[in-house]
Amino acid sequence: MINTHPCYSEEASHFYARMHVAVAPKCNIQCNYCNRRYDCINESRPGVASRILKPVEAVNKVLSVKNSMPNLTVIGIAGPGDPLANPEETFRTFELIREKTKGLDFCLSTNGLKIIDYIEKIKSLNINHVTITINMIEPEIGERIYRWIKLNGKIYKGLEASRILHERQIEGLRALISYGIMVKVNSVLIPGINDEHLVKVSRFVKSVGAFIHNIMPMVPVEGSYFAKNGIMPPSEIEMKDAQEVCGESMKIMNHCQRCRADAVGMLKEDRESESQRVKVFLL
Repeated sequence: MINTHPCYSEEASHFYARMHVAVAPKCNIQCNYCNRRYDCINESRPGVASRILKPVEAVNKVLSVKNSMPNLTVIGIAGPGDPLANPEETFRTFELIREKTKGLDFCLSTNGLKIIDYIEKIKSLNINHVTITINMIEPEIGERIYRWIKLNGKIYKGLEASRILHERQIEGLRALISYGIMVKVNSVLIPGINDEHLVKVSRFVKSVGAFIHNIMPMVPVEGSYFAKNGIMPPSEIEMKDAQEVCGESMKIMNHCQRCRADAVGMLKEDRESESQRVKVFLL
């Protein structure tokens, strides 16, 4: 399953392409480093997309790309919000792609808040790769990372929000592993907040059964809480040190390109910019 997935295998990234379809604009958590209103066509980071597609549009785009890109092996939904905060659009897109194509793997990236609510649907659609962003396993640390979460129509803040998110992330991770679904864990390294904590995250998710850990630098996007409060991104040395320490206990992804929610092509040769983009500001 990893031999043709460019995110799960560095070797595969040299030969195979992936495509993200941006059908999921809404999000159910607010991270202190995130502000999805900002978009530049040359910007590569999660949470960015220049146009939101409807499921039918997404399928048509997949068919067009597949015809011109024979090494396309993976279709993912990674936002620009959270796919499971947009379940109708996300699952309908996967259903239509499955009806119209063959031989493509499905991949889903989520904050993990709603995995447990949709685990049966994920399994039934044969979504065999899921990425969860887990930035902490101690709610006291998460309290400094998340402004709020929204669950079943209710807004939670502070330590309570962090505790609920943590519990549901781990419950979702365990459920995915129990169903034989391969899991990649993403963690955003935030200096002074979770930098020394990520080794605990690595050890824990490995003990549960996650396949690989991807540590990404925090980028305080303009307008975000961290940007307004002067929280700086990690240095290259801080990133390398964290990856080396975490790598002592778990397989680390070292070839991540921090893909956009509308990325197309090989990891280091994104071709989405070849198509015309219409800027959409996400509310």
